[in-house]
Amino acid sequence: MSEDVYGNADSFHNTKPAGNTDENICMNDITKGSQMRTPHSSGGQDRKCAGFSIGDLDNKSHIMLYAQILLNSFVVMFSPGRYKLAVVLVCILLLAITITILKTNDLQLRYKSLLEEKDQLQHQYNNITADNALLEERNAFLIHHESQLETNFNAVMAERDELQRRLGEIESHHIKQHAVDVILDPDTAALSLILSADGKQVKTGDTRQNLPDNPKRFNKSFNVLGREGFSTGKFYYEVQVKGKTRWTIGVARESINRKGQIYLSPEYGLWTIWLRNGTYKAHADPSVTLSLKGTLQTVGVFVDYGAGLVSFYDSDCWNHIYSFTNVSFTEKIYPFFSPNLNKEGKNSAPLIISPVHGCPIK
Repeated sequence: MSEDVYGNADSFHNTKPAGNTDENICMNDITKGSQMRTPHSSGGQDRKCAGFSIGDLDNKSHIMLYAQILLNSFVVMFSPGRYKLAVVLVCILLLAITITILKTNDLQLRYKSLLEEKDQLQHQYNNITADNALLEERNAFLIHHESQLETNFNAVMAERDELQRRLGEIESHHIKQHAVDVILDPDTAALSLILSADGKQVKTGDTRQNLPDNPKRFNKSFNVLGREGFSTGKFYYEVQVKGKTRWTIGVARESINRKGQIYLSPEYGLWTIWLRNGTYKAHADPSVTLSLKGTLQTVGVFVDYGAGLVSFYDSDCWNHIYSFTNVSFTEKIYPFFSPNLNKEGKNSAPLIISPVHGCPIK
């Protein structure tokens, strides 16, 4: 085709095409690749481009826009000298349409995914709400039954305490039937010990007494034995320890060492408990720290010779303190007492052998 058909660049831009002026202006904007704008005329009307009002496209599909532009462009641009421009424009529009379609599909997939996720979350929320309601119902049920169980437990504990009290009374009654009248033996008392005239009390003096040293007397410690020994049956006695900070009470075999150091152990023929620095211990092998509810005021000592049993009780409230069991007695045993050191008057109170009062069963 001749140059006159296609024209050169100058003749193309300087020749005013026939037809509607606004339409041709729009087409020139497109060929220059400029973005479509919507300037207003002096009369306030939207600028018309290929039969469309750009201002009316607020929510219309981009696909419809491109398709309409393409259709109108074919009419205008498929004319002599504009085939190349038309082909380029068509390719651009097709590419734009393809991109828009892909974006639209992607948005639709994302929207669908979000809807599914929303449904799942709603389902989970419904389940959680139902579970919470069930948990609240179960919690109310448990609180109600917890209150009932607590009431029942308190009733059972009260019944248990009453049974223990009754058993204690029975045990106390049974044991106190074997009460004996214990008198301290002055011939066994260490020289620093002071005995009462009736042989019922012993305390530690400030000086050693001038007494004959016989084979029965303890010469190095603060010990004294009861006058009467036992080789059969059962016996029980009580010792008041009120006001004292150190003491040792129990039973000893007749052959116990009376001279030199004394070892408080069953191996050496002593079954005792003591108080030192606020701590109570049973001198077993090894020794046992005793856990008591309060401070001992009166200690009860019970011996069953045949059964090999030595037991200690808090006789004021009749609580069991400790027992030596399976003891093999082979000789006489005697009540054993030690008021211990005076400690500058802090432990000056005496050990007192108390009368045993019966505990009648109610």
